[in-house]
Amino acid sequence: MCAKGCSKIQNNKLNTYDWLCGVPDAENATDFVEVQFKNTRKGYYLNNTHIPLEKGDMVAVEAAPGHDIGTVTLTGKLVLLQMKKNNVRNDQEPKKIYRKAKQTDLDKYEEAKAKEHETMIQSRQIAARLGLNMKIGDVEYQGDGNKAIFYYIADERVDFRQLIKVLAETFRVRIEMKQIGARQEAGRIGGIGPCGRELCCSSWMTSFVSVATGAARYQDISMNPQKLAGQCAKLKCCINYEVDAYVEAQKRLPSKEIVLETKDSNYYHFKTDIFKREITYSTDKAIAANLVTIPAQRAFDIINMNKKGIKPVSLEADTKQQPKRDSQDILGQDSVTRFDNVSKKKKKKRGGGNPNGNNPSNERATPNNGNSNKDKGTQEGLQDKNPKEGKNINRDSKESKNSNKEKTENANNQQSPQKNNNRGNQGQGQKFNNKNKQQQRTKNKFNDERQSEKENAQQAKPKAPQAATDVNGNKQNTNKPANNKPKEKDAKQDN
Repeated sequence: MCAKGCSKIQNNKLNTYDWLCGVPDAENATDFVEVQFKNTRKGYYLNNTHIPLEKGDMVAVEAAPGHDIGTVTLTGKLVLLQMKKNNVRNDQEPKKIYRKAKQTDLDKYEEAKAKEHETMIQSRQIAARLGLNMKIGDVEYQGDGNKAIFYYIADERVDFRQLIKVLAETFRVRIEMKQIGARQEAGRIGGIGPCGRELCCSSWMTSFVSVATGAARYQDISMNPQKLAGQCAKLKCCINYEVDAYVEAQKRLPSKEIVLETKDSNYYHFKTDIFKREITYSTDKAIAANLVTIPAQRAFDIINMNKKGIKPVSLEADTKQQPKRDSQDILGQDSVTRFDNVSKKKKKKRGGGNPNGNNPSNERATPNNGNSNKDKGTQEGLQDKNPKEGKNINRDSKESKNSNKEKTENANNQQSPQKNNNRGNQGQGQKFNNKNKQQQRTKNKFNDERQSEKENAQQAKPKAPQAATDVNGNKQNTNKPANNKPKEKDAKQDN
């Protein structure tokens, strides 16, 4: 039975893990059993008939009047600890467990449970007609359907005697009214908090302590009501969790009301970093002016000096400033241009080593027609004219020789297309060579077609008119250009 009790998964609210499940004699330590009803309502019942019960069993328990149906959530010695925690009194006679729920009990329970939502809506309408300043948040029917519990929220005292009469006449059941707070309502409804976990009021909290804004001030939390308020529209319960630690830490720091005096000016408290034990002071009470941050020990030293009548030159006179560590991007995810180098490398690989996409085999070589000889002649002339600058000119001549060698090597490489083609055939460079060849062929075809069209157009032109005759009756050829040179020779012969 213990193993089954530990292994069962229970998703009910205010679930308690039975960590004493495997301990010997822990199961038979008491006859009390914890039973949970709708939402967060729990009760402790006596199993005087020693019915074998496990965690998760549906049982019929004593109620006034009739009986109620609930789920067993805890058995054994841990029930006594829970009763002590929840301040359950043992003076009154405890209620008993009748039996394990039968099928007929479960059918009645399901029928009563199906009425709850409709009953809640009708009861809200009735309360509005009566003009009562209250909100009915939930309705819970008893397991046998003879009683209904109405949970309501109200800021002020409400006289709901007339409401009870109207509800009893409408639903034909016994009515019980229970006032709950906003936090209890949120716990009954449930939800997810801003931390991403289930609400504390619906998962484990049973006692709700009032939360004040002073707890937020101790922790230096911004007084933003939207961030401080929970789903119940009240201050979050988790604000109280760490207040004691902050209060203890504040005791080891100087008071905020103490003014630090220096030769330059007086400094007032601005803010405190409790974790780093650093205090920031300002020269103005109202605004942040000339802010100076010093450790807590330095503040205590200045306070002692001021008590003795000594004013230091400045707050940071004797403090050694530690080098500030700049934030470093370890993963390299903050750079906007972190993918630029990758794209450039991919482009270079696609181009086959030639980023411009030009085919070196199509480029014609530009031969050096004796440029090296001219450079040598000019260098010799410069050396004769400027003997002092011979060293610099020799360096220039060496650089020019090297450049000429590189030019001749490039020309030779360009004049050997077979070698370049064999190298270009490897990898993806062959594709660009084939494209360039096709483009050259299409250009040649286009030029040939244009030239043939021009020739056809010239042939289709009409014939030139007959040559005109001069005064002497000789024909003049207008198509041929005039050639003056033979005429001049004829004129000389006549002379």
